[in-house]
Order: sequence, then C-alpha cells, then structure tokens
Amino acid sequence: MSQPTPHQWRTVDIVVASVLAVAFGVVFWAWDALWNGPADAIPLPARGIIYGVWLVPAVLGPLVIRKPGAGVYTELVAALVSALLGTPWGLIVVLYGLFQGVAGEFAFALTGYRVWRWPVAVAGGALAGAAAALLDIVNYYPTYASDWKWAYTGLLVASSAVIAGGGGWTLTRALAQTGVLDRFASGRERVAV
Repeated sequence: MSQPTPHQWRTVDIVVASVLAVAFGVVFWAWDALWNGPADAIPLPARGIIYGVWLVPAVLGPLVIRKPGAGVYTELVAALVSALLGTPWGLIVVLYGLFQGVAGEFAFALTGYRVWRWPVAVAGGALAGAAAALLDIVNYYPTYASDWKWAYTGLLVASSAVIAGGGGWTLTRALAQTGVLDRFASGRERVAV
C-alpha cells in the first residue's frame, strides 16, 4: 500500500472534515434563527458584525486538514446541512457555501498550502466575508445606496476576519491542545503561532 501524497486526502481527512462540516451546519441552522430573531432588532448594515460565524468552516477546514479543497468541502457541506435542516433562505445557501469556501481557502492556496499561521487564517476569513458581502449585495440589496453597501461589506469583512479567521485559528489551536488532532499536522504543532 502506497503512502498518500501531501495533498491527497486520506479517509481520516474526509471523516474529520465531514464531522466539522455537519457540526457547523447545525450551528448555521441555529445562527439563522438568531439572525432572523433577536438579532433582527439590530439594523442592517450593523448586523453584519455577527456574520462571520457562517464562515468559520471556510477557514477551519484548511487549518485542520491542510489539504487543497478542505475549505470548500467543509463550508459547502455545512451549507448543505443547514439547507436540509430548513434555513429560511432555501437552497441559495449552497451557492453561498461554495463561494465562501473558495474565497476562504484562497488565502491558503496563495501560500501553496504551506503556511498555516494566524495572518493567513485572518486573510482567509476576510476573503470569505468579501465573497459573502458580494453575494448578499447582488441577491438581496442591489438597490441600496453605495455607501450602505460599502459599510455592509466593511462590517462583513471585519467580522469574518475576526470570527472566521481568528476564531478558526483559535479553535484549531484549542482542538490541538486536546490531542484530538494528533493524526494531523495541525495537531502536532501545539505551540505554533
């Protein structure tokens, strides 16, 4: 039996990425209720400050799995789970999952999938936020004023950089400390910054 290449997915990669994705699909479903419930009292664009939660898998996947496609896979599967659980936005969330996953993973791709530090994670979160803002503006807010669109985009990018990027990096470090990621390079770098 041959060893997998550094970018080839192993069974454990698929299983762990799937578990993360399903867990975040449930989180997305709950976050949908918050966004359309109590957070509805916060006017747009200010509500964009909590948007980053929907983008965590786009950064967490690559940080944990460290293989091409991990961000796309985890964000897309999480979006599918959210849709199956009954998101108020319907199947368009699958399109969002795809675009946000690609955008979040782009920061890691730019490093050739060799750099896993927090600045790259924050950049991945910011890029995922920019993709989400673009999709929102095209699909839901095309007639809003341009200053509103810029404010909304800025808040989404900042939220996603902090919550998805910084939060994804922190969550990866926390999981590594428990030992559950010992089968991954991310779990063996317990003190990397």
